[in-house]
Amino acid sequence: MLPSSLPAIAVALVASANLVSGHASIFHPSMFGFNESTAPNRPQDPLSNLPFDQWWFHGHLDKPPNDGDFFDLPAGGVAHTEISCDKGATSFYNTSAGGDARDLSNPDYPCPGQPLSEFHTNGINDLGGCALAIAYKSDASQVQPADFAVFSVNQTCVWTLHTDFEVPASMPACPEGGCTCAWFWIHKADSGQEQMYMTGFKCKVTGATSATPISSPQLARRCGADPNNGVTEATPSNCTYGAKQPFYWYQADGNTFFEGTYSPPLYTDLYNFQQGAQNDIFAGAASSVVSDPASTSTSTSSYHGPSKRWPRPTGTPARSVKRVAPLTGEHHARHAWGQHRRILNNDI
Repeated sequence: MLPSSLPAIAVALVASANLVSGHASIFHPSMFGFNESTAPNRPQDPLSNLPFDQWWFHGHLDKPPNDGDFFDLPAGGVAHTEISCDKGATSFYNTSAGGDARDLSNPDYPCPGQPLSEFHTNGINDLGGCALAIAYKSDASQVQPADFAVFSVNQTCVWTLHTDFEVPASMPACPEGGCTCAWFWIHKADSGQEQMYMTGFKCKVTGATSATPISSPQLARRCGADPNNGVTEATPSNCTYGAKQPFYWYQADGNTFFEGTYSPPLYTDLYNFQQGAQNDIFAGAASSVVSDPASTSTSTSSYHGPSKRWPRPTGTPARSVKRVAPLTGEHHARHAWGQHRRILNNDI
């Protein structure tokens, strides 16, 4: 059950009338670029085909949070977040250039007044998941892509305004100056243009009781069932186990994943990102990567299907995509939250 108090962090989806819909970012004073409101480099603007310095930390390393602003990660607890179509619809509406955009009659719908397409989905079974990752470095300018380890996944993100991320109980404390964290999201192929989302923020692990460090994160491997690409059964032997890096995908440079337009990497079982806390990320935990001569620390992720790497198609997708008419208003808000709660409770 979500607490009645306002969460300490917000993930906001912004649907601008004159821009691509379904934009997303974490909004919290601890983030880089918290007050950036100029398109096309607002935190919620999507990242696609950009040079490294523009997509890495969303190009906001020169816009750090104020000293002392951190997002707390309770070891063994839950990080409560908000998801919305506008910073103004979150708890931080008073810092939004557009003012208060909350819909108090539908408080759990992520995109007030907008259809499902605004947050890149056709329904509850059409979600790619979001991830939180951490680097145990206080100076964000010293963080490299391979430093980030995913520690929590919510597979039903982005779906409702209130979204929880479970924090592993064994998370060690951060150095004195805190850790550097980031939020990542890639939506499914049938739900909008190809893109990824990344927003960095300063964080601290609270209530830490373990000193066991996180293992060096590796590239995830595509190993789950993938019916859309003709793979009906999962191949667990092809999974990456243990600490895994986030996906860096579909940019002009700096990519570590090269899956094509219609087969994006997702924070789901497809890449062995299980729902909730990633409890296998610590040194000494079971960790292995199946040997593959085409897979190295700088190569594309490996796949168990007919091709070692996903091609980048240039034509239209082979399969047609049926768009589902969106629910609107209070009906959708109640339906969405009810479905989300049942999934989290394993009732469906």
